[in-house]
Amino acid sequence: MDLHEYCPSKLKRSEEAISQIKRGSRVFIGTGCGEPQHLIRAMVKDMNMQDIMVYQMLSSTFSKFVDDPSFLRRFSLRLFFISKSMQKAAFEGKIDYIPSYLSQIPKLFSSKIIGLDVALVQVSPPDRFGYCSLGISVDITRSGIENADLVIAQVNPRMPRTWGDSFVHVDEIDYFVIHEEPLVEVLPNEQETEVARRIGLYVSQLVEDGATLQIGFGGLPYAIMQYLDKKNDLGIHTQLITDGLLPLFEKGIVTNKKKTLLPGRVVASLCMGSEKIYNYVDNNPKFYFRSSEFVNDPTVIARNDKLISISSALEVDLTGQVCTDSMGYLFYSGIGDQVDFLRGSAMSKGGFTIIALPSTAQNGRVSRIVSHLSEGAGVATTRGDVNFVVTEYGIAELQGKGIYQRVMELAEIAHPKFREDLIEQAKKHHYIFADQLPPPKVDLLFLEGYKSALQLENGIVVEFRPLLPTDEFEYRNFFYSLEERTIYFRFFYKMKIFSHEVVQKHWASLDYRKNMSIIGLVQEGGHKEIIAMGSYAKEEDNIAEVAFVVREDFHNMGIASYLLKVLEKIAQENDYTGFSATVLRENAAMIHIFKERYPNANISLSNGSDVLIEMNFDDAIGN
Repeated sequence: MDLHEYCPSKLKRSEEAISQIKRGSRVFIGTGCGEPQHLIRAMVKDMNMQDIMVYQMLSSTFSKFVDDPSFLRRFSLRLFFISKSMQKAAFEGKIDYIPSYLSQIPKLFSSKIIGLDVALVQVSPPDRFGYCSLGISVDITRSGIENADLVIAQVNPRMPRTWGDSFVHVDEIDYFVIHEEPLVEVLPNEQETEVARRIGLYVSQLVEDGATLQIGFGGLPYAIMQYLDKKNDLGIHTQLITDGLLPLFEKGIVTNKKKTLLPGRVVASLCMGSEKIYNYVDNNPKFYFRSSEFVNDPTVIARNDKLISISSALEVDLTGQVCTDSMGYLFYSGIGDQVDFLRGSAMSKGGFTIIALPSTAQNGRVSRIVSHLSEGAGVATTRGDVNFVVTEYGIAELQGKGIYQRVMELAEIAHPKFREDLIEQAKKHHYIFADQLPPPKVDLLFLEGYKSALQLENGIVVEFRPLLPTDEFEYRNFFYSLEERTIYFRFFYKMKIFSHEVVQKHWASLDYRKNMSIIGLVQEGGHKEIIAMGSYAKEEDNIAEVAFVVREDFHNMGIASYLLKVLEKIAQENDYTGFSATVLRENAAMIHIFKERYPNANISLSNGSDVLIEMNFDDAIGN
């Protein structure tokens, strides 16, 4: 459609169109990289614009003017989210921040809680039917248009045409200003770092093939996406499309085939990045852009099975409270879409949330895992909303766990130099036992190499990994699930109580090198439970004593033999040359396992009822 022929009276120069805005007006501005830069500059330039109240989601162009006192006398900026370019102005009190869930902002407009007189937006040229596209900025922009008395649109040929609910007919727009200019481009400043690489490694362990993802904006989420490139058939339902997703699109990692809501389509509301991603979404039917009240509605999000929400935070306290929008009293970003997706993923079948953040800030001087949130910090995400917290030191699982377990989980993924102090603070708060040992002050990334899995003949997969202090409750449950005879074979006496003190003694000796414990876990419903454990402990310089225990319903499935091989490999890496084991004479099954692996083992009686087995790693046979 040719606007010059269809509605020539609506075509205006920017100055003419802006002159229609009255003093004291409430003006909505299109979001993020889709904002109408030319119209914004024209409005700021017009000195007749006085006492204008501006509402915007993500602001860029205004950042060039907020240090001008004359601008601040004429314009009042009220932002639903503070972009990086606006943080300095927010810290200095030059703009106002409106905390709101993104899914609820359109209702603020339609209910007139926030009344709008004017909407300034940017659109693509109309098609032959008269429909312009909101392109990369659909989110709350559609609602802004629908609820403003006057709509002025900048028509930019560079604005992509996006599929979905992004179209606005020319009859819905009062004035058009045709002006071509590059769209705003925004890329994260943070470069690839070792911290981001390690966080990406842990996050990738939680993401299964066929999951549908929501991924936040920023340097860390951008980096995390690089470590999902070995997954298959991922889906996307997210507020924001960025360049970080491009490799996953281009490599066929994101297929959307397994999605239960709008399969085959990437569901999004915004696109922010470079010209490359803008060109990729342009007229691409795999993308389905909808407004925020749809994309961010928790009940809509929950219609995606296995919806995994991945977002970041400024700090997390030891009880699981998350701060995202302020550093103390300084507003830093906004609530945005995090809470919407946290609650939507909680209702999703098989869905969960991941909060990913570096363990420290300010070049390592302060911990982001804290005993309590900073004074003035806002709690955007409550203790009940988070499933997993990930730092470069590991994964903390919080869902369904009490304060004691949360403290231990989170302290374990804090930077090693802060762990002891976090435990001491937790003791002062009476969160944990007074005799609780802190997690080791070492980087346990090397333990990732000790993880493995074994598929049993019945199809069950047993996952093996080192035992951690955070496993205390599962360790206890494992002990009490064993029959008395099994406990007797393992401990040589009828142990009745497996107390906190007993576990503490175990942790005190565990260093993951000279002393090691490996547990086997199976999936039971929504959690993993321990069904086996093998340990070795230093006995002599080059010899370690080894022992096993397997739950009765998993006997005779090869688990103990597998554990023996795993522990042997680890022990060799730590300069051991052999194992010894003291076994009850009546425990024929365990004696057989040792003899099968080490046919030349030296077997002798010890204390009458016990058998001492001495094994040299050089004599081991089999794989």
